[in-house]
Amino acid sequence: MKNSIEIDQIVDTATRLFAELGYDGTSLGMIGDALGVPVSTITDVAGNKRQLYLTVMQRAFEAEWAALKTAADSCPPGRECVHHIADAYLDFHVSHPYIRALWAHRWVADAADIVDLEDRYPRLLFRMVAQKTRDAVPDRVNVYYMLGMMVWTVHGFLGSGVLARRRGMLRTDHPKVVSDFRTHLHLMLEGMMTSDQ
Repeated sequence: MKNSIEIDQIVDTATRLFAELGYDGTSLGMIGDALGVPVSTITDVAGNKRQLYLTVMQRAFEAEWAALKTAADSCPPGRECVHHIADAYLDFHVSHPYIRALWAHRWVADAADIVDLEDRYPRLLFRMVAQKTRDAVPDRVNVYYMLGMMVWTVHGFLGSGVLARRRGMLRTDHPKVVSDFRTHLHLMLEGMMTSDQ
């Protein structure tokens, strides 16, 4: 049995289990078993299950914030900025499937007793991106709805893939599938930003 364990090891394992099973479906015992330590070690280092979940979500937010802030800070002018940020958002979630899964669980009422995460995290991301892209979006388009559609589309695609033309599903682990989706994501966003009434 391990006598010493770092907070990062606990958070990484908890992130994986919360992403796979949801907050409600994961116990501290499961996290301890995955790490080979007793629950008391988990609580001594990372706190109770709620505190650990909040740490997981905080770190997930910080990673996403860093990626989108970098994209926003390096935005080309005009509508290209929206596309640039959409690419960064898609690439982030393709490479961080556990973070997408954490939020997917939230959207089906996982951890329902923790009520303010959407205001603490996604709202800040939306606000930052909306401020950066607002001037590129026509007045008739609500920038929050446009960003929401980007989020829903990306998460829906990454969660389910796309029906193949003849049979089966096209999954997101294939670069060509992601590339084709990216093209259509850009078409959707460009359609919303086109100034024609």
